[in-house]
Amino acid sequence: MLINVKNLKSYKLKGIDQEFGSIREFYFDDKFWTIRYLVANTGTWLNKKPVLISPYFLENINPDHGVINVNLTRKQVEDSPSPDNDKPVSRQFEERYYDYYGVPAYWGGPSMWGPVPNLVRDREQWKNMKTEEKSWDTDLRSTKDVSGHVIHATDGDIGKVDDFIVDDDTWAIRYFVVDTKKLIPGREVLVSPQWITDISWEDSKVTIDLSREVIRNAPEFDPDEFLTREHEKRLWDYYNRQGYWTDETYVGEYSRHGEL
Repeated sequence: MLINVKNLKSYKLKGIDQEFGSIREFYFDDKFWTIRYLVANTGTWLNKKPVLISPYFLENINPDHGVINVNLTRKQVEDSPSPDNDKPVSRQFEERYYDYYGVPAYWGGPSMWGPVPNLVRDREQWKNMKTEEKSWDTDLRSTKDVSGHVIHATDGDIGKVDDFIVDDDTWAIRYFVVDTKKLIPGREVLVSPQWITDISWEDSKVTIDLSREVIRNAPEFDPDEFLTREHEKRLWDYYNRQGYWTDETYVGEYSRHGEL
């Protein structure tokens, strides 16, 4: 299921024994464009200690009740490693986190989820998943911080990042929702990370290999309408591109410079 990040931020996190918070933001990498952690807002329960939840533990999303079911107890969350406030998530922290939960490292292999392309939630299977010693470096980005970044076409700016569309099966970011009000008043369009040619984190700008005119005539995105595979096919056919669902080996190979 494809779902808007903005919508998810209103959802409650329900653990095995009870609810323990809501979602504040998400951290993702810009290589596979995949959500690596959701940041939980636990209120006064943990004295505002940052709590990160890996998609490994997200069992399912219940839109009818506004709940994400998490396969962790409140005690497990309470005792989990916590990153430093207002500092980037370090590899040292991630290694402590993954050792604590005993999950296979997403950076320990060539695929979206390390040794495998799909997210494995079965704890018994984790024991047989071998990660590689050679890992890739990652700089995690926040959906909160990247919202508002300018999307730059081949011939000028087209708008700003307003939201993200994620796949709750793999937790990959499938699209940026781009507010194009300066180019097309009152209209939003979808842009895939696969169309990126350059990112300047320092300048808060993402460049894609499409022209303003092509974007101007692209299928409109309605945030209130459920995004189906049929809608996606029309979008990718319009751009004359092969849909991401035909090849999950995509890696973001483009120039990156600057820091958030």
